[in-house]
Amino acid sequence: MKDLVKKAGLEDEFQIDSKAATQDAVGYGMDPRTKRELDKQGIRYSGHVASQMTAEDYQTYDYLICMDEENFMDMNRITSGDPDRKEYKLLHFAGSYNDIDDPWYTHDFDAAFADIKRGCEGLLKELTK
Repeated sequence: MKDLVKKAGLEDEFQIDSKAATQDAVGYGMDPRTKRELDKQGIRYSGHVASQMTAEDYQTYDYLICMDEENFMDMNRITSGDPDRKEYKLLHFAGSYNDIDDPWYTHDFDAAFADIKRGCEGLLKELTK
C-alpha cells in the first residue's frame, strides 16, 4: 500500500501502518520469502517487526484492514466491536468477500502478493474518489 501511495504522489496524505498483529506474530520480523517477493516486484521495504494491535488503534485509524476471516474476528474482539464500520477484509475493496490465503501455510507468495496488490489498489481507489 505504501508503494502504491508513493507512486501516486500521495504519501503526505496518508498514515499507513502495516505491522499490527492480532495474535502470535508479535515481535517477529518479515518472513524472508515475503522479502524475496517484494524484491522481485521492485517494492522497497525497511525494518518490519510485528506489534500487537490494541483497542486504541480503533480511535487512531480510519480503516482497520486484515487479510482473512480469522484475523477479522480477532480484530473485532480486540476493538470490542466496530460501531463506526472501520474494519474490513482487504479484498472487500476489490469487490470480493474472499480471504487472502496466508502464504505461511500455502507457500504461494506470488498469489498472496497478487491478492494483496488487488486489494490495495481497490482501497486506494476508494480513498481517492
